[in-house]
Amino acid sequence: MRPKIYLFGDSITEESFGDSGWGASLAHHFSRSVDVMLRGYSGYNTRWALKVIHRVFPAVESEEPPLAVTVFFGANDASLPDRSSSFQHVPLDEYKQNLRSIVFILKSRWPTTSILLITPPPIDEDGRLRYPFIEDPTGLPERTNEAAGAYAKACSAVASECGIPVIDLWSKMQKFPGWQKSCLRSRIQGCSYYHY
Repeated sequence: MRPKIYLFGDSITEESFGDSGWGASLAHHFSRSVDVMLRGYSGYNTRWALKVIHRVFPAVESEEPPLAVTVFFGANDASLPDRSSSFQHVPLDEYKQNLRSIVFILKSRWPTTSILLITPPPIDEDGRLRYPFIEDPTGLPERTNEAAGAYAKACSAVASECGIPVIDLWSKMQKFPGWQKSCLRSRIQGCSYYHY
């Protein structure tokens, strides 16, 4: 049986096996040597992830521990509490505690497995206004880049506390000129493309 890498996260993870997606790229990179297993849940935040974490992974005794698990939550947690996606919002301190709990559960289950946190990506606020997920009567985006940045910093801090690696996607993506168009996708004509 080949070793496994699990990708655990929200819709960004769920859709990662689409054309040119990061999950598909990992699966291609590791073809014939590692099975890349998808555990992405559209709309989920860390609070909801904690409710399902024990059901989405196989029983410990049923197989070898995975080589790695990526944990990619925060985009939904960072939804603003007073806007149209408020039902997904998780306060920053709870987000940090939830990430710690997810890491603890995974490390307790598989002590030899590498856990990798991934920060939420930046938000193209103009894109969110042009292609809203839900119409908001205020005319304001339900997410902001500033809020996403605070959650990205919190994710990085938890990784440091836990002594595990992190990919700071929020910072890295914004280093590319025109990142809003080159790194993000749009919700166009009913297609499920996200402008994060």
